Formats: sequence, structure tokens, C-alpha cells
Amino acid sequence: MTRLGLILLLLSVATVTGWAHAFLDHADPRVGSQGKTSPSQVKIWFTEKVERVLSRIEVFDSAGKEVDRHDSQVNSTNPAILEVSLPPLKPGKYKASWRVTAVDTHVTTGTFEFEVVR
Repeated sequence: MTRLGLILLLLSVATVTGWAHAFLDHADPRVGSQGKTSPSQVKIWFTEKVERVLSRIEVFDSAGKEVDRHDSQVNSTNPAILEVSLPPLKPGKYKASWRVTAVDTHVTTGTFEFEVVR
């Protein structure tokens, strides 16, 4: 391998490693979904494991009031899942907001909406 080839290989590996943040992979309820029943919890699967103490999810109604049960936690069997339980929700739009710290110490945040319709 030429010296230039080795340098390019090392740069590509360093770049991929530097991008190892925990991003939302999928969620339940699904991002932007409409459901006829109230979900009992919101679960988010991330692309990387997240730190238990430094990660949280909150759910808000359309008026901006927090409606989750304040028990956000990393799943005990899969540290790439963050979850929070919900009381029965009335019909309406809801926003899940999350902030996680990945095991690589990078912080990511985001929101998504879902709707309960009847």
C-alpha cells in the first residue's frame, strides 16, 4: 500500500469513528404517526448505546404541558433504548423530546410528534 493510500485509509477510519453519535433509529409510537389508542409508553431506539444518568425523554401535549410519568429511563436489557411511561392520553397531538449522551460522550437532542385520534 502506498503512503497516500495508508493516509486516506486512516483518515476514513478516524472520520467514521468521530461520527459515532447516538441518533434516533426508530420510535414507538412511530414518528409522525396517528393511533386510535393511547400508547402506554414512548420508546426510542438509538443507533448507539446511551448513558443511563445523562439521557432523558419527555412527552408534552399541544399546550406544552408535560404529560409523561416522569420515569424516563434507559431500557434494562438494551442500553440503546430510552423509554418513558404515559398515563392514558386524550385525543390530540403530542411531542416527544429527547436528550441523550452516547457512551462516546457526544450529546444529541431531538423531537418528534405523534397523534392520538378517536
